[in-house]
Amino acid sequence: MQWRKGRRSDNVVDARGDSPGGGGMRFGGGKGLTLGAVVLIVGIGLLTGQDPMQILGQLAGQMGQQSAPLSPQTRTAPPANDQQAEFVRSILGDTEDTWQAIFAQAGKTYKDPTLILFSGQVSSACGYATSATGPFYCPADQRVYLDMGFFKEMEQRFAAAGDFAQAYVIAHEIGHHVQTLLGVSAKVQAARQNGQKMEGDNGLLVRQELQADCLAGVWAYQAQQRHNWLEAGDVEEALNAANAIGDDRLQQQGQGRVVPDSFTHGTSAQRVRWFKTGFADGQINQCDTFGAKNL
Repeated sequence: MQWRKGRRSDNVVDARGDSPGGGGMRFGGGKGLTLGAVVLIVGIGLLTGQDPMQILGQLAGQMGQQSAPLSPQTRTAPPANDQQAEFVRSILGDTEDTWQAIFAQAGKTYKDPTLILFSGQVSSACGYATSATGPFYCPADQRVYLDMGFFKEMEQRFAAAGDFAQAYVIAHEIGHHVQTLLGVSAKVQAARQNGQKMEGDNGLLVRQELQADCLAGVWAYQAQQRHNWLEAGDVEEALNAANAIGDDRLQQQGQGRVVPDSFTHGTSAQRVRWFKTGFADGQINQCDTFGAKNL
């Protein structure tokens, strides 16, 4: 992927120096917490009716309570000689260009999100989080949080390497920001409060996540039309990443069995399918996962 063709975003904030515990999947600088352990925690949350993110946040807070909350909003851009950060700035900048244009065509205004680079753990408006939760978007502050150690985890644990695979991960989180601006996230939250089914292979959380995958595909199509920056094997990298982080595959690896009733993101096949749907022609109207009978 010739990512250097992309415009660098000014909305990347470097809070890595403030994140205690260093890189990797760690809580409070202590023992590492594998993705398999995270899957088990998610399963416990679903069985007990608790929000898995709250469980992880509470655990992180208990283990890292000696650390002061981070204030990433006061931080500056990453150093110019940081190639990983330059890559993130390039991908984020291009998502800004893509969604600004798409929103303008629909008579809407796109508000750029902020992307926070952290290392180890971070405090967000959605609560305390660590690298173990993976990249995430917080609708309460409209920020994406990313510990780039996750990319190494993708490569080493799931053989999902490559710059376009990493770009897909970022674009997926930006997809959640698009959902927030379009009111999708608010509707899902209202449905949760009304007691509608959230988890499970046909639940609203899965539909929300698969739509974010589709929106990532929309971005990928539009970006390719502008830059012609994809190289041989790049699309396969993104599809491999989508396949690697499906609920069924993570559950099988983490607990030795698949429990569809606890799905929150969709199967590997579904994630691949919806990314390909968005990438096929770059049309956002193809991403109606909430209206789809078959995911």
